[in-house]
Amino acid sequence: MDILDIIRKKRDGEELSAEEIKFLIKGYSEGTIPDYQMAAFLMAVFFRKLSVEETVVLTEAMRDSGEIADLSDVKGFKVDKHSTGGVGDKTTLIAAPVASACGVPVAKMSGRGLGFTGGTVDKLEAIPGFRISLSREDFANQVNTAGIAVIGQSEKIAIADKKIYALRDVTGTVENTGLITSSIMSKKLASGSDGILLDVKWGKGAFMKTEEEAAELAQWMVDIGNKAGKKTMAVITDMNQPLGKAVGNSLEVAEAIEVLKGKGPEDITELSVFLAGMMISMSLNVSSEEGISRAKNAIQRGSALEKFREFVRMQGGNPEVADNPELMGKAMLCRNITADSDGYVSEIDAMKIGIASRHTGAGREKKGDSINLNAGVLLEKKRTDMVKKGDVLCRVYGDSEEKLEAAASICAEAFEIEKEKPCERQLIKDIIGR
Repeated sequence: MDILDIIRKKRDGEELSAEEIKFLIKGYSEGTIPDYQMAAFLMAVFFRKLSVEETVVLTEAMRDSGEIADLSDVKGFKVDKHSTGGVGDKTTLIAAPVASACGVPVAKMSGRGLGFTGGTVDKLEAIPGFRISLSREDFANQVNTAGIAVIGQSEKIAIADKKIYALRDVTGTVENTGLITSSIMSKKLASGSDGILLDVKWGKGAFMKTEEEAAELAQWMVDIGNKAGKKTMAVITDMNQPLGKAVGNSLEVAEAIEVLKGKGPEDITELSVFLAGMMISMSLNVSSEEGISRAKNAIQRGSALEKFREFVRMQGGNPEVADNPELMGKAMLCRNITADSDGYVSEIDAMKIGIASRHTGAGREKKGDSINLNAGVLLEKKRTDMVKKGDVLCRVYGDSEEKLEAAASICAEAFEIEKEKPCERQLIKDIIGR
């Protein structure tokens, strides 16, 4: 079998056999196929696309390129929740302790942020002392005793995906349904969960720019998950404006705590409760309505916040952040962005806010960059809010005047103000696989 024949075949729009795809992934994982040939293949796929059948084989080959986690010693039906990436998306920090407080075993591996989207691991590291690395034994023991553990993704899971994703990121081949599906699902199928809940986002702050593209991606992932024997569901959600008001690591942890206290912004509360409800439904075999009701009750009675405290304490973090988020520290500088006219906020471009947050130091330009855990953007106004000239639209936090200047100029461009109040938008658009 020849790699050049495989590249030419896909370049010309032909469908690859299972043997050809497995040969490609095995060779690239082992280093016999170089980056430049894989880059050529990825570009061919980007333009010619993959069929569902090709994507299934590619996903399985990437899954099998590394270890498959065995969580059989973790009691109960484990549900892994995954987001396709968003701005201000701190739902794991909320939904995981809520679901755990309702009896769902949460054994989750999460990633770091890259580009304009944030990562759960970075947010957790904003909590003083929090350990994102646990031994396999400690991980399982913590889930069995506390009902929840969240760690960084294992370097041994889906090895081919790590190499391919890094290459896609620098070759302009990220936004492709087949490649996104195989990347996400190869890791999810290898992570040891019994069920998979996917939050598939669309809009300006997401990889999928239209609802139709998001629905297609969600259906592919649900089909692959179910075919592999995992109970899989996907929720289609709007990412045209940031979720909640906080964008940045410690800022988002503080907002997640407010949600767990029943005081958080409406949109992030709505989505987090919904996702937790779906996790409860999948794990405990109750209706989605019953799952959502239990999630709301866990917040109202305070058990979700107590579970968050226990979770933080078990992983070495300071649980007192639940009562005093300022223990995570503060940025030295703040810049206010104000409205230049009266009216209503008609748009907040999520991607621009995400890029601005990255410029403050809250995100990475590339993997391996260090970040400022206290930097970011805090929205004071959301879409449909009335504003007067001079009102603060958002606050930009950081430790560098130069970085704040760059971030502030982008934030100013993210807001649109009109005379008429815009219509409300539905946050949760559809559910696939229920």
